[in-house]
Amino acid sequence: MKNPFSEEKYDHTEDLELIRQALEGSAEALEKLVKRHQHYIYNVALKMVLSPFDAEDITQEVLIKLVTKLGQFQGKSNFRTWLYRITFNHFLKMKKYGLEAHITSFENYGQELDQLENVELSAEQQIAQKELVKEAKFGCMLGMLLCLNRDQRLVYILAEVFQANHVVGAQLLDISKDNFRKRLQRARQDLYQFMNHKCGLVNQANPCRCTRKTTSFIKAGWVDPKQMKFNTDYLQTIQEKISPKNQQLDELLQRDYQQLFQDTPFQEKPHAQKVMKNILQDRQVKEVFNL
Repeated sequence: MKNPFSEEKYDHTEDLELIRQALEGSAEALEKLVKRHQHYIYNVALKMVLSPFDAEDITQEVLIKLVTKLGQFQGKSNFRTWLYRITFNHFLKMKKYGLEAHITSFENYGQELDQLENVELSAEQQIAQKELVKEAKFGCMLGMLLCLNRDQRLVYILAEVFQANHVVGAQLLDISKDNFRKRLQRARQDLYQFMNHKCGLVNQANPCRCTRKTTSFIKAGWVDPKQMKFNTDYLQTIQEKISPKNQQLDELLQRDYQQLFQDTPFQEKPHAQKVMKNILQDRQVKEVFNL
């Protein structure tokens, strides 16, 4: 499925047909409808809470809510707007998850990074630990997003990572276009200021490097060599998923803030089948669809 956030005019013809069939009792149509949007919901959730396990639970909660409310969709509005307003409202109002309570500000996060020792890796170690260094990079970058408040974080994820413009973003969040732009501007300002003063990926004058922090991340439990959380379960980066890759553009933007976040994985987790099974076994879902 194409990126549902990048086009102003979203064609919901296929969604509407699947909804019609699902409401007539087709479990297959319901499963197809869920699969069309499930991975996008999960990947936004992951960037909101930084934990794959919490993101899986949140995705299931949202999908059950959406499926049980499906009969209320009258087709008078665009299905994308209806679906993602419910989704993002849930994200903004849900309980705080563990890492959200731990990473509370850029100052707090910067202090934690400073306390972790820089350990130089030899050229051989960098090759051998290439995937672990990527894991450290992805985890550290997503940790930066937690320093933003939820409103700013969600706006940033939609606009900068998934390329939603201010028209689409405002529709999905049910806020004014001006408000969307202001939140995005503040999120960019706070995030990029931190990165420019801390992150070696965007400013070579900064001593913090993914290779230097990987060993300490492992010791601190931030990176688990036996079970990676971010550098796994994906075939494409978000940038590759949402638009064709342009090598020339990549070279021009290789140090660009936005590009760094778009180069994080678009995960398609194996838990997808389990989530669908749980949804079909939910009592409310069975009642709504006579399953």
